[in-house]
Amino acid sequence: QLQLVESGGGLVQPGGSLRLSCSASGGTLDYYVIGWFRQAPGKERVGVSCITDSDGSTYYGDSVKGRFTISRDNAKRTVYLQMNSLKPEDTAVYYCAAEVQFTTVQAMCATTGTLFGSWGQGTQVTVSS
Repeated sequence: QLQLVESGGGLVQPGGSLRLSCSASGGTLDYYVIGWFRQAPGKERVGVSCITDSDGSTYYGDSVKGRFTISRDNAKRTVYLQMNSLKPEDTAVYYCAAEVQFTTVQAMCATTGTLFGSWGQGTQVTVSS
């Protein structure tokens, strides 16, 4: 099972940018879908963005489309989430997750993350002036 570590979170003003990184160890990223999920206080965890290994297909939640971009570098065993035009409602703990692909990226990602078996510890993103 992969071990995942997130980094790059922090405090940013509205309209600003952050880049989150998810670094994996304990194996390669081959065949894995890597996803970013977030959970705000008092709210359910939701899928933000996911990316496949097979063809690089991506999924984005409606609230982040056009602002966030996911990418992966298998050689570095790292997945990135570039977050632009950040809004206060993006404030949450962001988690990286991994699972071997067994269905479409949308089916895996448009969930609370129950289809993913490996998780990082999370990184806090706070968008506030």
